[in-house]
Amino acid sequence: MKRASLPLQRREFITLLGGAAAAWPLAARAQQAAMPVVGFLSSRSPGESNDLVAAFRRGLRDSGFIEGQNLLIAFRWADGRYDRLPALAAELVDLRAAVLFAAGGPPAAFAAKAATHAIPIVFSAVSDPVRLGLVASLNRPGGNLTGMGIFTFDLATKSVQLLKELVPTAAVIAYLVNPSNPGAELYVKEAASTASALGIAVHVLNASTEHELDEAFASVAKLGAGGLLVPGEPFFESRRDRIVALAARHAVAAAYTFREYAVAGGLMSYGVSLPDAYRQGGIYVGRILKGEKPTDLPVMQPTKFDLVLNLKTAKALGVTVPDRLLALADEVIE
Repeated sequence: MKRASLPLQRREFITLLGGAAAAWPLAARAQQAAMPVVGFLSSRSPGESNDLVAAFRRGLRDSGFIEGQNLLIAFRWADGRYDRLPALAAELVDLRAAVLFAAGGPPAAFAAKAATHAIPIVFSAVSDPVRLGLVASLNRPGGNLTGMGIFTFDLATKSVQLLKELVPTAAVIAYLVNPSNPGAELYVKEAASTASALGIAVHVLNASTEHELDEAFASVAKLGAGGLLVPGEPFFESRRDRIVALAARHAVAAAYTFREYAVAGGLMSYGVSLPDAYRQGGIYVGRILKGEKPTDLPVMQPTKFDLVLNLKTAKALGVTVPDRLLALADEVIE
């Protein structure tokens, strides 16, 4: 009798074991589902944003959140195509994200704002969010948004002055803008006002596609422009290597907003640290996940602006960097 009962006991054991094995994935999925989801909406492309994503994760970690352990991140990339942002934002809302992180300037921030009035939104690297109408004020943003401002309108003024000092013979400068960016018009006004005060004429070059970028750089010499300003713009950042290569090919003395351009071979950059803005964004997302409200979190303002000069590029362009700029520079690439 005992021998007859052994197969039965074995079958029962296998059945129980199989049931437990089937339950393990369910338990893992249930645990995963219990984690809050952060929707990461970016105007940029993933390939050139690795350091920014790493900085964002550092900010989350500083707030006690580690991806895969007590937090999930759902990434959506527009790759510089702003028309894709509304659909991508809607996808993240459908995922019931606990917080949306709008990365890549005004286009992503406005897309996130249009997609939801309920889910908290933290934006990163938005130029003057009050003037753009994104928030009510810096100290009391209002609504469901807060984040990091970079105030590139003020940077436009300083960049014109620095470019004039770097190329003192320039009577005309070109200004590259993406007309599909909500901040484009304000960028141009600020730059034109400063240039006029310095006796410099400004030619605006519009580019929202790679073909238009090629045409814009080819036209700089025809316009007689002594230099080019490239403001902080997600589409441009997603094509950074192409832009730097075009500047070299057409021998254009160009000034950029972010350090990454100078590191990639650009002549000069002046602006805030973009990775630091993403790290601060991660910290704000963590604070909201812990219960704070966006309206109670002031829009953070940059306190440090770095001047980076690439002497190798200056030599290739035949540009002599004044000693005063060398002394002012926070970083000199040789």
